[in-house]
Amino acid sequence: MTKIKSILLALTTLAAVSTSAPAAEGVILLHGMCRTPASMVRMQRALEAEGFVVANVGYPSRSAGTESLSEAAIGGALDRPELRTCTKIHFVTHSLGGILVRSYFSRHAHGRLGRVVMLGPPNQGSELVDRLGHWWLFGKLNGPAGLELGTAASSTPNRLGPLAFDCGVIAGDRSINWINSTMIAGPDDGKVSVERTRVAGMRDHLTVHSAHPFIAANRSAIAATLRFLRHGAF
Repeated sequence: MTKIKSILLALTTLAAVSTSAPAAEGVILLHGMCRTPASMVRMQRALEAEGFVVANVGYPSRSAGTESLSEAAIGGALDRPELRTCTKIHFVTHSLGGILVRSYFSRHAHGRLGRVVMLGPPNQGSELVDRLGHWWLFGKLNGPAGLELGTAASSTPNRLGPLAFDCGVIAGDRSINWINSTMIAGPDDGKVSVERTRVAGMRDHLTVHSAHPFIAANRSAIAATLRFLRHGAF
């Protein structure tokens, strides 16, 4: 009788394992310069509704350079308890957040790294930094990382090189700051041109009708982000 009970228990356990839900995938959200996790809340809710485990990470964007920020923000996020059992960890970033991901993974490998979606990233820098970076107030408002984001070959984004991970880039082509837009060549979102969001090695690129501050909450951008994380294309 004891042997029969043991067999039945083993069969019951096997059935429970075979019918359990698959392990969840995680997503780390990284906001942009001078923003907070609140700017990523609509994206967070959409991802959670699709079953992703989401870590909406805050970091002091004006306090340090990109390398230091990336080590603190991403290194800490990867160790968060809610992500430890996730089979993959994706990233969705806004603006500077995308450069932090590029910076971090230029120095580190991670076996569970999944896909990355960058929203309005200055992947080739921004002309605004070229034109305004020497102003005291610009440096005060944007901090050391902001001053690294020019378009020169020596700027941080342009020195990081091609991507070594699966990435899709979403650019905006609407601006609420016409003064900024006069300094930027081609269609832009008020901070970075559509063309300068592109980066060597990206898998896909999409332009949506959104200004830079609002792209992380844009419905089209959110829907495209979900498609890319699931299927690798917009």
